[in-house]
Amino acid sequence: MSHLQIFPAAGGSPAAASLASSDPALIGEALAARGIGFERWPARVELPEHAESAEILAAYAPEIAQVQASGTYPTVDAIRLTPEHPEGQALRQKFLAEHTHSEDEVRFFVEGCGLFCLHIGEEVLQVHCETGDFLRVPAGTKHWFDMGSAPQFTAIRFFDNPDGWVAQFTGDGIAAQFPLLD
Repeated sequence: MSHLQIFPAAGGSPAAASLASSDPALIGEALAARGIGFERWPARVELPEHAESAEILAAYAPEIAQVQASGTYPTVDAIRLTPEHPEGQALRQKFLAEHTHSEDEVRFFVEGCGLFCLHIGEEVLQVHCETGDFLRVPAGTKHWFDMGSAPQFTAIRFFDNPDGWVAQFTGDGIAAQFPLLD
């Protein structure tokens, strides 16, 4: 189940959360008020256990075409991580560091879950994304992502940059102050 918690940026104990909700409408409203897009889409395809990127993209071609119809996100890829992934822990550490992008970060979770953390002003928003969540984070938004110690997710990623995922790390250790996925 999708879940949102909002903390003061000064610290992330669960008791400090000013909002905690699993209501998709409330999650969407709270995120929209801060410039973040959130929608629930059907994840209508059960992917084979070892589906590769091309197979994932083909399975979700209608959703990809819908997003790309605006002309904003010409580049798309799929990322699938499982507990057996040989670079799983290295990737987890990389994504856990606060960073920004010069383009929007757009994700459609088609399997599993991950924890998107957004540092906006004096708040940190933790969005526990699940299968069916579509998240649009505007360019320049400070954030990090936790896939957990045993990652299990597949996401379709949309870019307006043909180079794909390019991060500018902030060097801020804020991510260490907040709860992790597991």
